[in-house]
Amino acid sequence: MTKSLADDPTADNVSRRAGYEPELKRTLNSFQMFAISFAFISVVIGIFGTFDSVLANAGPVGIWLWVVAVCGQILVALVYAQFAARIPLSGSSYQWASRLANPKVGWVFGWLAVWALAIGVSAIDNALASQCLMPLLNMEPNEDTARVITVVILLIQTVLAIASTRIVALVNSAAVGVELAIVVVLGIALIVAVVVTGNGTTDNLTSRGITEGAPDYFAVGGGVMAAMILGFATLQGFDAAANMAEEARDPFRSVPRAIVGSVVAAGILGMFFLIALTVAIDDIPQITESGSPVAAIMRDQLGPVVERILLVAISLAFFAAGLVVMTGVSRIIFAMSRDARFPAHRLMRRVNPRTKTPIPATILVLVIGVVLMIALPGAALLELILASTIIPFLLYGMTIVLYLAVRRRLDHKPGAFDLGRFELPIAIAALVWILFSLFVLIASGTLTPVLVVAGLITVGAMYFCYLLKLKPETLNNEPGLEDAFEI
Repeated sequence: MTKSLADDPTADNVSRRAGYEPELKRTLNSFQMFAISFAFISVVIGIFGTFDSVLANAGPVGIWLWVVAVCGQILVALVYAQFAARIPLSGSSYQWASRLANPKVGWVFGWLAVWALAIGVSAIDNALASQCLMPLLNMEPNEDTARVITVVILLIQTVLAIASTRIVALVNSAAVGVELAIVVVLGIALIVAVVVTGNGTTDNLTSRGITEGAPDYFAVGGGVMAAMILGFATLQGFDAAANMAEEARDPFRSVPRAIVGSVVAAGILGMFFLIALTVAIDDIPQITESGSPVAAIMRDQLGPVVERILLVAISLAFFAAGLVVMTGVSRIIFAMSRDARFPAHRLMRRVNPRTKTPIPATILVLVIGVVLMIALPGAALLELILASTIIPFLLYGMTIVLYLAVRRRLDHKPGAFDLGRFELPIAIAALVWILFSLFVLIASGTLTPVLVVAGLITVGAMYFCYLLKLKPETLNNEPGLEDAFEI
């Protein structure tokens, strides 16, 4: 490396300092980076899928737990933004841990991230099939049919993700526009409908609904804790932009802004939509018992036509979120493979010279999804999906601990995102929040998801031992300049 290269602050030369010749195409602007993280979070998908849990466990008043989750996740996003502004490499936390702790620690981060996202793709697409497409097509509920549709969706997403990152960004941006329209337009429409018809009331905002008098409402693992799944399941994945940092223009600014901005935007819009939905409930017990409370509220207040329009729009949001997650996990697989730390790494690191996308890594995500759909029975699939909520929070906690350990060594780039003197209190507060979140997630669920996570870690440990014994050089050295991202 020459001195001029080491001093060059441009994103491509930062990659070269890290030991990587740029292979991915930088086509994503600031809005597209924001859209990637916002689509992964997907307010509409999160609320559509978990509003029933809030009503059943805490009653309508449980929506205010959203505020708690938003504040906590903003703290985590701020810590992630600090890292993203300094190490703009594909793989996010895998790269951060490998560069600033050691490659062995980084491998653990990467392995957990791959499985969290790979499972997430299947979870999103299976929900799209069963909760949106089948009702939209007037198909009777059937688990096997839903799995076949899920595989078809995975195939379409794989083709798009392979074809072009720009196509992924365009589909995603369109879906974000639709999602914003759903939240704002339908939220306003619901409020207007309540005012005009009188069906609904603001008293719902403080009602415990069918949980009134429940003895374990505030207990550990009780109603309030269970209802927090709304915020936990929705407000995650904001680091998706960091996984695609090597395809972003000016990643030192665009990626951190995307990470923080997506959580803030999702928090504000989600709260507005939740309030509108809750006020519009006319019969709390009936809506609570319905299979899909959001769709039922829309149907009661705005009619069946609007309900079907909603399902079409939500389907697009689901599809875009799955596409973004698939693209993100393929980048982590690619990042680990080019460091020879992933199974079949020589194949998984290949980038097509025409499309500039990692085709084998993307196909692997498809294969994992197909295997999950074929091999797992319904109950096991559900538990695996629940486990995919625990893994991201585990990663968040590990990343915050990493930041607290290395923050004094981090390079500070002029003009890049920086918390300044607030970084330490924010990081400590974020860690406290994550510890609380993990406690709630474990206490509110069954033991099976925890065992699933433990199983994935065990499998990973076996491959880690294989690398440590037979290929120790891959876990001992990082490519590029040793202090490329340190002061």
